[in-house]
Amino acid sequence: MSTAPRLTALDALHRSLGATMTDFAGWDMPLRYASERDEHNAVRTRAGLFDLSHMGEITVTGPQAVDLLDYALVGNISTVGNGRARYTMICQEDGGILDDLIVYRLGETEYMVVANASNAQIVLDALVARAEGFDAEVRDDREAYALIAVQGPESPGILKSVTDADLDGLKYYAGLPGTVAGVPALIARTGYTGEDGFELFLKPEHAEGVWKALTEAGAGVGLIPCGLSCRDTLRLEAGMPLYGHELTTALTPFDAGLGRVVKFEKPGDFVGRKALEAAAERAETAPPRKLVGLIAEGRRVPRAGFQVVAGGEVVGEITSGAPSPTLGKPIAIAYVDAAHAAPGTAGVGVDIRGTHEPYEVVALPFYKRQK
Repeated sequence: MSTAPRLTALDALHRSLGATMTDFAGWDMPLRYASERDEHNAVRTRAGLFDLSHMGEITVTGPQAVDLLDYALVGNISTVGNGRARYTMICQEDGGILDDLIVYRLGETEYMVVANASNAQIVLDALVARAEGFDAEVRDDREAYALIAVQGPESPGILKSVTDADLDGLKYYAGLPGTVAGVPALIARTGYTGEDGFELFLKPEHAEGVWKALTEAGAGVGLIPCGLSCRDTLRLEAGMPLYGHELTTALTPFDAGLGRVVKFEKPGDFVGRKALEAAAERAETAPPRKLVGLIAEGRRVPRAGFQVVAGGEVVGEITSGAPSPTLGKPIAIAYVDAAHAAPGTAGVGVDIRGTHEPYEVVALPFYKRQK
């Protein structure tokens, strides 16, 4: 039995703007409004506006909220200051990645966990199960929030014109309560584009008014609405992993080159600790495939699942690939055998429908903004 996709509070507005809509993780979301390349370039050089209301917000409160999160997640949440945020992961007992997350500390005993749309229910169920024995409450707040992001070099100026918050004092990976266009919002300096920008958590009934206010405020500096398609090419250029591509339950954070998010030094046990200690040791003694960047010498675009080859042998697999508007060439992220993972390794190609197309191995990210 098919279920209709869920609609965000901005659905009618997206359609009025002529957006091409797509089903993404059970939500009807804007893929693009006009040109994907134009939307991508707007975020790199000016600013773009995104509806991210499909993301999953889960609130964890109570005297032992932080103890629960330290046990349930691989990061050290007890060191997150009030008003700050942290990138982390939730793993299975065997160390496989269930999801990558951002945890915001909203108060003394209140935290908001933001999960990917495709994994929100999985993360919620895992946190509820892991909360047993802790004096903490796990609450599904997905219906309580709309999420709008304004990203790009012009985003601070645009947001400043419609908020009372001290944006200059707001660091990267921090959040503070304020008003945007006259309504309350949690303003976070986070994003998934490789650019400076903000994510605004607010009540769904306020979403349309805030979107319109930001559109008006950014009209003079080239702000345009942006869809999921350019969000993907932006994060790809910035070397940011996407769940289901670079991250899966078959991989540990160490396999993904993200072992730094696992904090063994935190007190007490946490789910997956033993398996992750073994994975950390393996990564040091016999490194598995490494996550690398690949830049095409030709014009053919690699896609997830394509094989990376060298000397007639398969040495890896593409996890994400797309044309890069910033570099003007096709790019890809791939897991490659350690022997072929060093930047500049000669003779590496991608099997694109039977032809071995030459690719240059590079370190990630492909693109880093000028501070």
